[in-house]
Amino acid sequence: MTALDLSRLGGWADLPFFRDELPEIEAALAQEVRLVFPPTDAIFHALERTQPDDTRVVILGQDPYHTPGKADGLAFSIPQDFGGRLDSLGNIFKEIEADLGVTRSRTDLSDWADQGVLLLNTALTVPQGAPKAHARLGWSDLVDQVLDRLSDRPRAYLLWGGPAQKAAKAVATAPNLKIESAHPSPLSVHRGFFGSRPFSRANAWLQAQNLPAINWGDPEGP
Repeated sequence: MTALDLSRLGGWADLPFFRDELPEIEAALAQEVRLVFPPTDAIFHALERTQPDDTRVVILGQDPYHTPGKADGLAFSIPQDFGGRLDSLGNIFKEIEADLGVTRSRTDLSDWADQGVLLLNTALTVPQGAPKAHARLGWSDLVDQVLDRLSDRPRAYLLWGGPAQKAAKAVATAPNLKIESAHPSPLSVHRGFFGSRPFSRANAWLQAQNLPAINWGDPEGP
């Protein structure tokens, strides 16, 4: 495994994690005999793409997809050319349509990230075919520090499933917006994710803060 590139982290680069905890994680990843996803240069894609001052909404995932070619470093996002099952993302698209009356077919969620939606997993790596295998590797320290950095002003938090809700337990309900529901996985989506209307609720809250709404549907233009 090649060294992780921290030069693109911008406003996140001074988090203590990168000095104190990351070297141990890098050493563990170097000993991993299984393929690890996402690719090394995409592990910090979420932080690189959405800087602290630009973050308006936080969506916490669990860990990256453990299928080859599916994880791109943004929680729930899938490369456009993947062509396989969408699972959780497909259910997210169904809720967007039911909630907002708009369609979303673009699986690459980088346009959300560019609008200030931080798409961060609670574990940033996963071995092929072994979900949650890196859940205790030390990534939780980074998530804690990211959320602490974001405590400087109110933000909307969409927390789907137990791991996300546990990770953001210290985030104050007010003045933030915290929307907690079941995970959109096919195993749990009918336990409260469908019908939770997180997208319209987040947009209403943002607009009440005099901030622009997020375009959750397909991006305009090519």
